[in-house]
Amino acid sequence: MLKTGDELAFTEIYNRYWKKLFTVAANKIGDLEEAREIVQNIFISLWNRRTQLEIRGALSSYLAVSVKYRVINVLDKKNNHQIYLDNLRISDIDDSTQQWLAFMELKDRLAELVAELPEKCRLVFVLSRDGGHSQKQIAEKLGISEKTVEGHLTKAIKSLKTGLNTFLLTLL
Repeated sequence: MLKTGDELAFTEIYNRYWKKLFTVAANKIGDLEEAREIVQNIFISLWNRRTQLEIRGALSSYLAVSVKYRVINVLDKKNNHQIYLDNLRISDIDDSTQQWLAFMELKDRLAELVAELPEKCRLVFVLSRDGGHSQKQIAEKLGISEKTVEGHLTKAIKSLKTGLNTFLLTLL
């Protein structure tokens, strides 16, 4: 009767099996809305394919197997989604490690560039940046003018910028 498009036959099948199928799906998935959607899709598919279907055994067995495979598909999608999320988390961890390594490499390169500066220039730069001294304090400490301190800092910064730009371009 279902094959001929008898809506009453379909309604009877729906009323007879909906609750059983829903209970099985809900117990397996644990999500009532997802279970409801699975069962609804089974009945939609049953109605849409009614003329092509060749059910050889009991209709209840056919519907039970339909629920089983749809539940498996949903659980598989959830599992794949979880694996994807786990990989993203691992990727984030790897990314932060990669960023830390890049920072350490940059820090090492900066130290090398500072070490390559001329002695007075390096001393002024280290006192300014690492020691936190003002230009006036550096001038007094080294017995040079503030303009000379400013000149050494300008030279150091220009040299470090050039060296770091070259270094960063090689990383890309």
